[in-house]
Amino acid sequence: MLTPPKTNLDTALASKEQLIAYLAAGARPEAEWGIGAEMEKLVLDAKTGEAADFSRIATLLRALAEAGEWQQIREKGHLVGLQGSHSSITLEPGGQLELSGQLCADLFCNCADFSRHVSNCVRAGDKLGLVLLGLGTQPFTLLNQISWMPKSRYDIMGPYMQRSGDMGQRMMKQSAGLQVNLDFQDEADCMQKLRLAQALAPLLYALFANSPILEDRPTGFLSTRGEIWSRTDPDRTGLLPFFDNADAGFSDYVDYALEVPMYFISREDEYIDLTAQPFRFREFMANGWKEHTPTLADWDLHLSTLFPEVRLRPQIEVRCADSLPPDLVLTVAALLKGLMYDEEASHAAWELCRPESLDELRQTCDLAWRKGLNTPWKGGTLQELARKCLALAKAGLDRQQLSRNLERSESCFLEGLKPLIEEGTTLAEKLLQRWQGDRQSKLQTLIDHCGFSALSADQENCNCANAQSTPVH
Repeated sequence: MLTPPKTNLDTALASKEQLIAYLAAGARPEAEWGIGAEMEKLVLDAKTGEAADFSRIATLLRALAEAGEWQQIREKGHLVGLQGSHSSITLEPGGQLELSGQLCADLFCNCADFSRHVSNCVRAGDKLGLVLLGLGTQPFTLLNQISWMPKSRYDIMGPYMQRSGDMGQRMMKQSAGLQVNLDFQDEADCMQKLRLAQALAPLLYALFANSPILEDRPTGFLSTRGEIWSRTDPDRTGLLPFFDNADAGFSDYVDYALEVPMYFISREDEYIDLTAQPFRFREFMANGWKEHTPTLADWDLHLSTLFPEVRLRPQIEVRCADSLPPDLVLTVAALLKGLMYDEEASHAAWELCRPESLDELRQTCDLAWRKGLNTPWKGGTLQELARKCLALAKAGLDRQQLSRNLERSESCFLEGLKPLIEEGTTLAEKLLQRWQGDRQSKLQTLIDHCGFSALSADQENCNCANAQSTPVH
């Protein structure tokens, strides 16, 4: 989500209180709450299904720049992203294309923003022989055959990932997800939302599982992306460790972040590698590094390198969903907005989803990316939990329509979830049922399953008709 420019980042750091204040500054009055979405898409060769290399993706970025009002982002001469007035387009390590969309007051605005982006991407991609997929893992290309995007931070992160977990580079180059960004009113509201979002993690993994294939074979997982993340750098992934502390606050998140080893700091647009040995932000705060002293910019950068299921940057970011087909891409945001931005729905969802312990939650996540909606949960299954949470989210969005004077309820964005939940069959299982034949047959299956097209951009996106939309300025 593209947020307003952060100020005073050159401020020197001298105390933990400054780090806490940085998170607290993310609070907004409820009337100003927005919703943001970050959408990663795989970019493949339209004939072979192989991951597109950097030269072709850079050509795609140039075409997008010519089609809209974008400023080009370059590193050492390479075009690596685009910056707009309300959105940005960036490249993940393996060439996944990510839209960090406009911060909006409602999902109709998000939908319009996303539809414009997809329409431009598809038209440019068609001319270049590229296809875009809303899929959680690369379906064909081997890890070592996917080229790294020429971004300096990946030169540091890539080698480090080989030393921390056994799937870090797969996470970087072969996975694609969808993140939702949420606002909070104050510290208590933030902690409540963090707890609920984390408690929802198994359901989100199960409901949005869409990555059963890797390197041209079924993996045994419905969300292979979930399994990949679970085997990536345990210092900075997984569940927040203070979940069981009912009195947790910003200070606890700061303590967690202070203990995570640093990747780098940035000075004069150059990344300085700090990964030779574990060097935690707490040590950097106390002693600096060589001639470099810590600043608020270093803290802001460090927070962007933490990858738990839900994190603060300082807005809340929920990170559990696989990349999805165009008609479902805003269902994640709709579900979370319905549950998180309505007090009645939020309390009811917490009572439904609240696990007994962090270990139970971790074990349920582990099952969710294998069994999907058939995962056992409190004497039933996650399918039953999904049905109840869908009803709560719909009611929450309907109430928000009245309180925010929207022309239409955003609950229409939930429509695509109804058949998934009622059937109890995930996108991943639907794909596996059709996964057969030669490469061309499989590629066509993928395009039918989760491909972006001009039609999807213009008519099918978001699964909701046009209505009044409002950006957050």
